[in-house]
Amino acid sequence: MSKPVKDMIASEYGRRFEGVTGAVVVEIRGLDGKATTNMRGKLREKGIRVTIVKNALARRSFRGSPLGSLEKALKGPSALLTGPESAVLVAREIVKMAEAEKKVVLKGALFDGEYYDGEEGVKKLGSFPTREEAQAKVVTLVLSPARNIMGVVKTIQEKLEKGEAIAKIA
Repeated sequence: MSKPVKDMIASEYGRRFEGVTGAVVVEIRGLDGKATTNMRGKLREKGIRVTIVKNALARRSFRGSPLGSLEKALKGPSALLTGPESAVLVAREIVKMAEAEKKVVLKGALFDGEYYDGEEGVKKLGSFPTREEAQAKVVTLVLSPARNIMGVVKTIQEKLEKGEAIAKIA
């Protein structure tokens, strides 16, 4: 491959992955055409993009960018999976697919500047809550004491309305 072609591919990677801060790297070698097409279709339905990359050109393109940490995973045949939302959702989807299709190799992932190595790393990332799930959990935890207090206030109100005395707690 000539240098101008390599430069063109590297600049295309830079353009395509501009602003991307999280991704999952997999190896899909060994999948037949039908399995690959099915996997890509299912991922596309979830908004996840699969891009087969040339490792050396991807490493060169990602150097100095948020995706630079993926360099460790870019060895051997590699496909980069990115999504419109969080890399956590991408990891969840590909982990489910890898359980069904044993030929998919989970090589690594990047999320929020943190690199997750190998299959265990990708599975760990997939187990994290998304930003929305984490926010919902925090709101629930913050509101729980308020609900308990409101329950006590409601009980006191009902007793007072019935004319019952409220006993002092010692």
